[in-house]
This record gives sequence, C-alpha cells and structure tokens, in this order.
Amino acid sequence: MTRPAIPFGPALLFCPADRPDRYEKALARADAVILDLEDAVAEDRKAAAREALVASPLDPERVIVRLNPAASAHRDADLEALAATPYRVVMLAKCEGTADLVDLEDYVAVPLCETARGVLAAAELAALPNVGALMWGAEDLVASLGGSSSRHADGRYRDPAVHARATVLLAAAAHGALAIDAVHLDLDDDAGLRAEAEDAAALGFAATACVHPAQVPIVRAAYRPDGPRLEWARAVLAAAENAPGVFAFRGAMVDGPVLRQAEAIVRLANGASTAP
Repeated sequence: MTRPAIPFGPALLFCPADRPDRYEKALARADAVILDLEDAVAEDRKAAAREALVASPLDPERVIVRLNPAASAHRDADLEALAATPYRVVMLAKCEGTADLVDLEDYVAVPLCETARGVLAAAELAALPNVGALMWGAEDLVASLGGSSSRHADGRYRDPAVHARATVLLAAAAHGALAIDAVHLDLDDDAGLRAEAEDAAALGFAATACVHPAQVPIVRAAYRPDGPRLEWARAVLAAAENAPGVFAFRGAMVDGPVLRQAEAIVRLANGASTAP
C-alpha cells in the first residue's frame, strides 16, 4: 500500500494554537510545527485558537494540526475551522479506534495512541489508508490506566509505557506508516532527551515531538548518525556491491538485514525518514 507522504524532519515542535504570535517562530526553529487545539489550549480559549488557526497561514507542508478528541464537544468546530485552512495533516488526540477517523478521509491522519484503548488499536489504525504516521504518548496513557507516573525515579519509563512505545512502533512499521516518539517533559533533562532520541532513531522512529524550542537541536543531533557510524554504513554498502551474498566485513558477518540497517543510517544522514 502506498502511504500518504509526510515530508518532515526528525524534530516536531508543539505550539499552542491560541498563540499565533508563536507560529512563525516555532516553524522556523523546528522541522515541522504541531499547532495544538487540544491540551495546550484552555477550555475558554478553544474558539480563539480555531480563529487563529484560520487567520494565520503557514507553509502547509510543515504543519500538523492536533485536533481535540473525537468524543469531545470541540471536534465538529475543529473540523469546520480546519476546512478553512490549507492544512491537510491532522493529529488525532486520544485516538481510540478507527471510528475516530470518520470524516477524515481527505486528510493525512496521525493517530495519537495515548490511552489503553488507543494503544490496543494501534495496528487497526495503522492499517487505514490515510494514516501516514502513528504517535504515542505516556502521560495520558498512564492516566487512562488510573496511574500517577509514567516514569521511575531515575527517569526510565515504567513497563506499560515501554510496551506502548514498542507497540506503536511495530504497528506503524507493519503497515508502512511512520512512527513519532513521545515528548520528553523534563525541560532540564537534556541528557535524558538525548538518550531517548538516540534510541528512537536507532529503533526506526521517524521523529520525536518536542515541547520547547531548546529541545529541537538536541533531537536533530540525536537523529544524525555520527561520523564513524556513517562511514561504516557507506563502506559496507560499497563492499556489498561486489559481494555475492553474505560476506565478512571488518570482522563481522554482513547479510540482508545488516545492509538494510546501513541504508537506514545513510537515509538519516541525508535527512530522510528511516522508513524504506
């Protein structure tokens, strides 16, 4: 199945939709901006956020609009406002199943699997033809479980969050969609953000969402292969051109999966998604 294209880089930046004064700055600092009509906007500011969304045009190729949940009282008004804009990539907050995508056939959808139901529905969502990517979220997920913390004291995710992250990544990959990693909320934890983004890039996530502009360069650097890794990837691919099949390279066996990993490294270095 040919998936709809989502031409963004690795660092996506959330921006409250009721702050049009920040739109251009957010877009200038990140690879794409997520204009948020949901959690970043107070209830009494929802209408103002929709008005700002319509009145403040940006490059539609680099904009994702996060809608309020399908079951919320704001969804119809969100869609009405969206129809008056050039934006055609939408993120579905607290998406819990394929029914949440009704009436979105003309949009590229990014279901946000951030509840227990949403995580369990990840594969069904990824299979829909207009889904270009899946994202997951830890905080709403833990809230949906009746829990109070997504992380251990040392910053590591607790088991349900680890499971959700892997489930969303696997579901996206199984159906040819991209996967977006969750935000890192601790703004003072640069090392933790860097480690998570490096792990995300190594696993095949296409991007990591950011909640502050200062996180963008950290994420970009994490997704960019370092010199030795890139040199190895290019060298092993060059060696494969003259190899009949499985071969030894620098003391290690190289086969098809290793070559596909090398190709992913080169794509990352060229600024492309890891998705083949």
